[in-house]
Amino acid sequence: MYMAFKHIHLLMVVLSVSFLLVRFAMSLKPAAILQSKFFKIAPHVIDTLLLLSAVMLMLTLQQYPFVQPWLTEKLIAVIAYIVLGVMAFKGRTAYIRWLCFLGALGWLGLVLRVAMTKQPVFLTAF
Repeated sequence: MYMAFKHIHLLMVVLSVSFLLVRFAMSLKPAAILQSKFFKIAPHVIDTLLLLSAVMLMLTLQQYPFVQPWLTEKLIAVIAYIVLGVMAFKGRTAYIRWLCFLGALGWLGLVLRVAMTKQPVFLTAF
């Protein structure tokens, strides 16, 4: 079951990031397609499946945030990625939206690094 959860999780990561990139690019020149039901619902479905697959991986591996420092850091980085991703679409000015978008990508980079190495960057003292 581990491999199935892992592959589902990785697929959802790719879809989530792809949707962020595509939606942000389309939001630069507001496109009517962004108002379609698909683009309103799909990111929520993808992110829900992403989080569910992460929970299933944690349960399968019996590794949990606040027990494993690398997983704690990954969780914090994912939350920051989500918050900045939302702000990238709701910011008042183009400057704020771009800053949040780039910040979200930075946190995503940390998530990927920690996921691949299983070594925390900031929580090394724990």
